Amino acid sequence: MVTSLMKAKHIIFVATLAAMAITQTSCEKVSPQGVLMAGTAVEDRVEMSYLYYQNNNFEYKLDDDIILSSIDKSSYSFLVGADSHITTDVGRMNEMFQIGFDNNDLLFCHLGDIADTKPEYYINLENCLRENKLKYVSKYYDYDEATNKYHRKGGESTLERNFQDIRLPFFPVVGNHDLTHNGWALWSNIFGSSFYQFDVPVGYDEDDVIFDHFIFLDTASGTLGKKQVDLIEQGVLDGKGHYRHTFIFSHTNIFRPSSMQFASTFPREETFFLLKQFDKWNASIVFCGHVHAYEERAYNGVYFITLDSMSERNSPKPGDYLVRVKVDEEGYIDIENVHMNYVAK
Repeated sequence: MVTSLMKAKHIIFVATLAAMAITQTSCEKVSPQGVLMAGTAVEDRVEMSYLYYQNNNFEYKLDDDIILSSIDKSSYSFLVGADSHITTDVGRMNEMFQIGFDNNDLLFCHLGDIADTKPEYYINLENCLRENKLKYVSKYYDYDEATNKYHRKGGESTLERNFQDIRLPFFPVVGNHDLTHNGWALWSNIFGSSFYQFDVPVGYDEDDVIFDHFIFLDTASGTLGKKQVDLIEQGVLDGKGHYRHTFIFSHTNIFRPSSMQFASTFPREETFFLLKQFDKWNASIVFCGHVHAYEERAYNGVYFITLDSMSERNSPKPGDYLVRVKVDEEGYIDIENVHMNYVAK
């Protein structure tokens, strides 16, 4: 009787281990707290993203008319937020855009965990992006009724654009909460690729255009995966320009804000790989989210900023949840914390 019971328990235990192995293979990583890190494996995401990136590379750059208006002044600023965890309230995301519009920030970057993977939450996100694109177009473009086209206000640009061809300059990375419960289908339907790059022209060196380089990594699963490492080593994200600064955006944090902070970080080998790669890219700043705790540190000549969550639920009180990066004509960088006042109703 006891022997039979022990055999039965052993069979159940082995079956449970097998089920766990299948689960962790398909989702490839579970946090120490048992939180699912991704529903679609990073190898699959990167493969799909790379194909999308190759076929739609034009989507991963600033509009030509923005480039023409920015290259002559060569100074600009951009906003960075993280972990908005949108559900039913998009107030903080709306506030981020409004702050940027009021300050004439050139672009917006987001460090993942935008929404919490229910279709209705992504509908809320899409509506938010649509409404803010209308505000963006109204602020920066004039409409010509005769041609039914838009052109950039001010400057010397004469390019005419259809509304659908104007891009809201919002550039996110993907986070683990964006992917749970197979949320990749929802996220990729809006944003396409989970890793990409683009350049911002900032001036000339004789006849050579100088750029600032923006790199966005897929780190939502707490690992780069073999495919992404291979592509990085092949130079897919290196760009081809003459670069002044390189800014890198990741969801998963490189460093923990404190030794007591309980949060996922990369496998040790990938951490070393990334630190060497940041040096190769001559990175100026690496931005990370995920851990919901603010920290700044410098390592090996690279500045690392980990942002707190801008979510109304995680950070219900007003606070400095955004970062603005200002780059002047000479290339000097100034970083300021930006206050958010919105409180969920």
